[in-house]
Amino acid sequence: MDLVIGPLDLSAHVDEALAVQAVAFGLGPDEVAVRRQIVQRHMQYRGARALGATVGGHLVGFVYGMPNSRIHWWSTVVEPYLRANGNDSWLDDSFVITELHVHPGHQNRGIGRRLITTITDSAAEPRSILSAIDTDSPARGLYFSLGYVDLARQVHFPSAPRPYAVMGAPLPLRGR
Repeated sequence: MDLVIGPLDLSAHVDEALAVQAVAFGLGPDEVAVRRQIVQRHMQYRGARALGATVGGHLVGFVYGMPNSRIHWWSTVVEPYLRANGNDSWLDDSFVITELHVHPGHQNRGIGRRLITTITDSAAEPRSILSAIDTDSPARGLYFSLGYVDLARQVHFPSAPRPYAVMGAPLPLRGR
């Protein structure tokens, strides 16, 4: 496998990345259209950056994130849940993993692990936060293996059919 992990101009490759996300996350065309606008907006935020994983020149996975800000939509939704658990300080001085997806045909090969550890290795913040569907899943297993812990569970995002867990880990990540 000729896997290459490197910087990704996500604004220029948003459709290619969202095609990976659609297959990995089971998104329909309407959801992809909404996420396209969200990704384009996120990539304009200070410190936002993305990495891609390519095999044979084809994008098979990507991650993007940014320094967290309490004024970002995601933070405003998760803050009450974190506060209820005494964990709202995690919203400060954290690098948020906004999206991490690997095409199902390339999962279980360490690509997601390499993407998340590579992007957090260059973070100036002392910790990382993210949200994942609140179920026993390979994604949550990966995050736990890297040192992430649950900060809040049963977090409900508007229009999301399933609840999420908010997770956090000190940087650098362990279990690399």
